[in-house]
Amino acid sequence: MSLYSPQSKLAAYRSVNAHGIVAGADPHALVLTLFDAILGRLAAARCCIDQGAIARKAGLLHSSVTLLGELRGSLDLQKGGALARNLIDLYDYMVRRVLHASLNNDKAALQEVLGLLGEIREAWAAIGPEVRGQASPAGPPG
Repeated sequence: MSLYSPQSKLAAYRSVNAHGIVAGADPHALVLTLFDAILGRLAAARCCIDQGAIARKAGLLHSSVTLLGELRGSLDLQKGGALARNLIDLYDYMVRRVLHASLNNDKAALQEVLGLLGEIREAWAAIGPEVRGQASPAGPPG
């Protein structure tokens, strides 16, 4: 593919656009973006199991594990205390379930993680503006 092909131009635009979104986003929105990215990848991987698209499934689940690690790594045990510790344990559990799903094509395990992560995402999204000023990627829940 040429450096100037339409595909490379589109890829470059997407990259610049993604970096611009991240640079201008508040910490609360960045965490929501992570949740949404993981949820989207897990749902797509579940479809890949049905379609027999094993290589694509593996890539999506690998990416999901990486992003779950980002959520886990953003938690601050000093500020978040027991809640942060519980979320770390929950994210670790989710990673184990995603790895199990990847190895065994287990859609039920993916559905379990989708449900757990969806609940955390909803709670994070419900945080009011007065609390958002105090929230950061280093604080719970994500």
